Amino acid sequence: MEAHVEKAVVAEQAQGRWRGLLQTMRPTQWVKNLIIFAVIVFSLNLLDVTMLVRTSVAFVLFCILSGTVYILNDYADLEYDRQHPVKSRRPMASGTVPPEFAVRVAVFLTLIGLGGSFLLGIGFGLIALAYYALVVSYSFYLKNIVILDVFAIALGFVIRALAGGIAIHQDISAWFLVCTMFLALFLALCKRRHELLLLDNDAHKHRRALAEYSPYFLDQMIAVVTTSTVISYAMFTVSSESLEFQKFQTHNLIYTVPFVLYGIFRYLYLAYHKEQGGDPTRVLLTDRALLLDILLWFIACSLILYRQYVS
Repeated sequence: MEAHVEKAVVAEQAQGRWRGLLQTMRPTQWVKNLIIFAVIVFSLNLLDVTMLVRTSVAFVLFCILSGTVYILNDYADLEYDRQHPVKSRRPMASGTVPPEFAVRVAVFLTLIGLGGSFLLGIGFGLIALAYYALVVSYSFYLKNIVILDVFAIALGFVIRALAGGIAIHQDISAWFLVCTMFLALFLALCKRRHELLLLDNDAHKHRRALAEYSPYFLDQMIAVVTTSTVISYAMFTVSSESLEFQKFQTHNLIYTVPFVLYGIFRYLYLAYHKEQGGDPTRVLLTDRALLLDILLWFIACSLILYRQYVS
């Protein structure tokens, strides 16, 4: 009887480890990798089955790599997370997942992610390796350097977008990359502002770079990148480079700018008045107004770009 109980306890602990490990890999954060699909959509290749499969494989590989980096990030932040009012409940910080076990799995998954990336193509493998090197550098070093920390986050999004183009051997508009960078900076700065206000005088204990920020300084930078995001998206919709990026030219994407503007305003409202800027992905997945806005934006873009296939 006691042997059965011990086996049940061991089995339950093992299941708890794996559940905790999956939680540590942040599956909800993998939505950030959807930007990989941007090139196939805007280059009018969404209906090409071969390209869609390659893009989907690229998405899965980046989800594996980003998941492993979250494990390493939690390992690097273990002592800080244990002092954080919210992050102390993370599986590794709470003791549910042993750090050594998590790191071993992370190394194994990294080999799968990078190996699969090079199988998809040398170019894609190199861009995946560059992404992995960046995010590991961020986890252990760059996140502690003021301003460079948010630029590292933004560069990660730009690399994802580039990876989407490399996976299907398609060029990508420079204006789209610029817009991606500004949008990522906007989200990262809002997150820093939320962390600074939440942790107050203990902010520097959680992340050293927070000691160099102030609410006023962050507000100034958020104002700059907010304007830049909208302007760069508008330029993307009408620039000659972007028109050449499309198989048939149209200026009608400019009419999707109001959706982008509303999305920015809605996020600012949630960040400043509802204090929900700490987790951009959670906001994206839970705020109905923002979800509806993104859905309408996608539908509008699809109808404008693919009208020849639906008419």
